[in-house]
This record gives sequence, structure tokens and C-alpha cells, in this order.
Amino acid sequence: MKKNFLVGKFWDPNKVMDALKQLQDNAVHVHDVYSPFPIHGIEPYLNIKRSRLTIAAFIYGCMGFTTALMLMGLIYGLIWPMNIGGKPSLAVPDAVPITFELTVLFAAHGMVLTFFIVGQYWPGKKAKLFDERQTDDVFVVAIDKNKIADEAVVIEALTSNGAYEVTEKEL
Repeated sequence: MKKNFLVGKFWDPNKVMDALKQLQDNAVHVHDVYSPFPIHGIEPYLNIKRSRLTIAAFIYGCMGFTTALMLMGLIYGLIWPMNIGGKPSLAVPDAVPITFELTVLFAAHGMVLTFFIVGQYWPGKKAKLFDERQTDDVFVVAIDKNKIADEAVVIEALTSNGAYEVTEKEL
């Protein structure tokens, strides 16, 4: 389903911040801001939620930890028990490196897969861009038209704060 956006294009990040302040004062929800580099202090204006990727990493790490213990218990305890020098075949100190490595491996790969699935990134996907130069040298402020009450207020806030172009875009 396609959405309609109002897109303001800026040359200066300070003017973007001024426009965002004015939009927030008018209770306008900003969809997103695209910039060539990170803008310090922009997060409160975009209502960015805390990432849940750390929770996913913990779950994947627990899966790796459990898999390592089950695998070593199965292999060294049941399938192929060995008595080397009178030591037990399943000793805890020997299991620490393998358990640590599988925990890190599962957490890292799980986070990468989760990032790609949640972000809907896959090979060959066509990028949806508001402007071809949005991460090159142009700052873009995108506002969902369905979530604004008065379009004139938004256009005024963007143009009065230095937007060199305000257009409509359907993505």
C-alpha cells in the first residue's frame, strides 16, 4: 500500500533542526529524516523507540549456550565417552571455550538475520527514495500526509526554516 508524503529538502542541518522544532510545536508527526551524516540531538524530534535488538541478542545467546551444552553432553557423555588420563569425559573447564564461542556465534548471526528480516532488506530489493541525493548532500524531512491535520502549516514550517523545495511523493 502506497503512502503520500510531504518532502522538505534542505542544504543545512541546522535549518532541519529548526524546522523539526517548529513542526513539533505544531504537533506534527515527522515520518523520518534522511541525512548524509548523523545529526546530533535529532532523536527527541523523531520519537525514536528503544531498539529491541538487545533482547533478541540475549535470546539468541541463550539458544547458543543451550545448544553447546546439549551438544557436548550428547557427544562426550553418551555417543563417544573417552577416558583420557583418568579425567571425566565431560569436564566443565573443557566446555567453557566451546560454550562461549557458540553463544557469541548464535547471538551475532541471530542479530544480523533479525536486522535484515525486520528491516525488510533482501538482495535485489529496489530502494524507496524520497530524493536521489538524500544521503549524498541533501537533507530530507518526510511527513506522512495522512497524519497531518493542516497541510499549509507543515509547508509553512518547512519553507520558513529554509527548505529549498517542498514536494509531494508517493511511496
